[in-house]
Amino acid sequence: MVHGYHVILPCYGFWLPNDPRGSWSDFVARWELVRFGRSTKSREQRRLIDLTEDERAQRELARAALLYPPVRLTGLQALSIAKGFATAAAKNGYSIWACSIMPEHVHLVIGRHTYKVEQLANLLKGAATRQLNEDHRHPLAECAKPGQRPPCMWASRQWKVYLDREEAIENAIAYVLDNPIKEGKQPQRWSWITPYTGLDAGWTTYH
Repeated sequence: MVHGYHVILPCYGFWLPNDPRGSWSDFVARWELVRFGRSTKSREQRRLIDLTEDERAQRELARAALLYPPVRLTGLQALSIAKGFATAAAKNGYSIWACSIMPEHVHLVIGRHTYKVEQLANLLKGAATRQLNEDHRHPLAECAKPGQRPPCMWASRQWKVYLDREEAIENAIAYVLDNPIKEGKQPQRWSWITPYTGLDAGWTTYH
């Protein structure tokens, strides 16, 4: 039985469908990226540090060809995103066991809910975006046309792993908490996180 999810929400421009690191995409949908090659769908994604110099240059050329600049979050924008997550979690009863907001993507470990994980991800992205707009911190605000909302700051899809046992949940939480440290940043401790205390020994229900 699935008890939770490890979810990654990439920001716009972070992981392209034809990224030399590999991708989750079956095809390249955006015309501006087509000339940089076919999709690189793979179960094993490489790290940025493992790319050759030519591969890095090709990736940067593709990112520069995007319709909008790739999103890179500031610390204040991360605080707005966290506030949006907290509001959504309190309103809808989400159990968010871990969260790390990185400059170009967000890691979450979320307990199972009546909503599908894809819907959970979209609702959390929506809550974060609303808070960014309220705080006047949307990263693509300058790209908005007069009288219209800014372009979407998130990639269209998310990456997810289903967590079906205690060990998998604990490993995912540890990975997410360690993510900022591995990038040379400070640990992230959010007051609205639901402490993970283990799975109930008996019948487990989800709200």
